[in-house]
Amino acid sequence: MLSLLAAASEPIQWSELGLKPGIELGFFTLRFYSLAYLGGILFAYWHMGRMIKAPGAPLAQRHADDLFFYCTLGVIGGGRLGYAMFYTGGSTGKPSLFTHFTPTETISWDLLRLWDGGMSFHGGLIGVLLAIAYVCWRNQLNFIRVADYVAVNVPMGMFLGRMANFINGELWGRTTDVPWAMVFPGAGPDARHPSQLYEAALEGAILVVILLYLFWRTRARYRTGLLVGIFTTGIALGRFIVEFFREPDEQLAEFAANTGLSMGQWLTIPLILIGIGVTVRALMKPELATGAAKPAGA
Repeated sequence: MLSLLAAASEPIQWSELGLKPGIELGFFTLRFYSLAYLGGILFAYWHMGRMIKAPGAPLAQRHADDLFFYCTLGVIGGGRLGYAMFYTGGSTGKPSLFTHFTPTETISWDLLRLWDGGMSFHGGLIGVLLAIAYVCWRNQLNFIRVADYVAVNVPMGMFLGRMANFINGELWGRTTDVPWAMVFPGAGPDARHPSQLYEAALEGAILVVILLYLFWRTRARYRTGLLVGIFTTGIALGRFIVEFFREPDEQLAEFAANTGLSMGQWLTIPLILIGIGVTVRALMKPELATGAAKPAGA
């Protein structure tokens, strides 16, 4: 009995779970992180197609096609630039991916090495907002209403991305003695929170269920800003909570110790306030007419 209790108290060894970072195809490895991005984008495109067929849609299929293209660029470009700006400077305040040049380089090629990892949620969010703004401006669409429809589709990509982080054994949590603690390769012998799974749940799975239910089972789509407000509040609160369990990036550990909060938490506080404000405003305004006309090209 004592031996069974001792075995049960041992932390889980991530290396014994049999996880691999990708699918070996001989000449290269198809990484699950890349598949997560692809899966999230394809789900968004498929589901957006279903959403715009429902009554009250603020955009047509041709607009959804434009959003698919420009939001993909915004996620990748904004995510990478945001990581370079917010997460590579450490305590120096000088983003290393912008400043790491060789004498013969005119740009920092490290900035383009997406396969080495390093993407920022906040940067990706800014990129997507700029993409939505451009498509709305070019087609004279209502920005907030289009953002409502986009927001419903984002958490699925967040869920897949965080699960890919766990499969890769990266972005582990702080040391802990909880029963589900894990020892990750590269993180030393200490057991840690599997914070990737916490993020997958809070930023992904829970929001997927909430937003899909609100869109398909309630009249939330007729309250301009409600869906995007709930999304913003939910994902920001989830990120803020998880940061208490997630190990800060090595180059920002000193920043977190000096300020009391991680970089992710400081960047998330404004999002929480904006999300609450947008949600309250949406609930105070009257619903749109059920039979609102679709835009041209529907």
